[in-house]
This record gives sequence, C-alpha cells and structure tokens, in this order.
Amino acid sequence: MSINKFSLVLGAALFLTTACSSDTFISHNGNMPSDERISAVRPGATQNEVLSLLGAPSSVVSLDKNTWIYMSYDVKKVAFFKPEEVNRDVLKITFNDQGKVISVNRLDKENGEEVVICEDKTETLGQEPGLLQKTFGTLGTYSPFMSGPGGSNL
Repeated sequence: MSINKFSLVLGAALFLTTACSSDTFISHNGNMPSDERISAVRPGATQNEVLSLLGAPSSVVSLDKNTWIYMSYDVKKVAFFKPEEVNRDVLKITFNDQGKVISVNRLDKENGEEVVICEDKTETLGQEPGLLQKTFGTLGTYSPFMSGPGGSNL
C-alpha cells in the first residue's frame, strides 16, 4: 500500500470520526418530580394531595385506575445509529379503593423489566371471497347516474 493510499484512508477515517462525533444528542423525556416531593408522599395521603405535590401522572393504568405512574428517561442518539436508552426512572403509586396511598415504589433501568413486544398477528375470522366473487361480486352495483338530485357524475 502506497503512502498516498494510506494517507487518503487515514484522512477519510479522521473526517468521518469528526463529522459523526458532533451528532450525539441526549434527549430527556417524561415527568419525574423531585426527590423532595416524592419523599413527602406518605401512605394514607389522598389522590388530591398526591396531585398537588407531584402534579399530573405520566400515566394511569387503564385496567386499574388506582395505580399512577410517573416516569422519565434519557435517550442517547448518535448520528444514524439506533437510539439507546441511557437512564430510566419510574415511580409507581398505588391507591386503595378509598383513594388513599398504600404503596410508593421507585424503579430504575437496572431493576425494571424489559417488555417484549409480541408481533404475532391475530387471524380475523370471516368469509374470504373467492375468484368468482371478486370478479363478479359488484355486478349490477354500478350506476353512473346516481350522483344526487340534479347533479352530474363528472
């Protein structure tokens, strides 16, 4: 390998390294209250007290309206590579049927669970039209003059 080819490859590698290094972004998403506010939430507090201390939750569990979730996470994006989650903070507050706090749990990326998305498809049951039905099924339904009273079909 000649000196010219080596210097060209080295120059291209340095250019790509410096060009991509400035494309690193860390974005913060979510609504996590401060530690002081979270520590003020005690068992027995009402939903209104929690709402005034922490603000609106990020999510309310749809199947259990007595569970509120506050969460935030940081995502690192580098140029065209897949984004990577750097940090995750989840606060789960559970209420009893009277609307009083019974538990406050805090999770982070290390002690949380990864949820795997199932990409299976559910088969829909019904009649699958055959070739004849696809071909002749609309026979007799075309009406060129049915655009409305006094209107044209153009």
